[in-house]
Amino acid sequence: MHLIFTERFWRSYHRAPPEVQRAFDRRAPMLAADLRHPSLHAKKYDQAQDIWQARVNKDWRFYFLIQEKAYILLDMMSHPK
Repeated sequence: MHLIFTERFWRSYHRAPPEVQRAFDRRAPMLAADLRHPSLHAKKYDQAQDIWQARVNKDWRFYFLIQEKAYILLDMMSHPK
């Protein structure tokens, strides 16, 4: 699978702290290789819109769609507690 990044995702990425960006940079290849990688904790976030969520780190998540042979990354944000 390959990754497609939306403009909204890149805006969120660039606004995130550098340590969050580095954590995402480590997670992105994991997603491309295996959606079920244990570090991602990927799960369906919104059933109606088919949006998935995965972990960047303890406090941040990224959101994506699965279409054909690509993951379309939509956004990245701080995870509310």
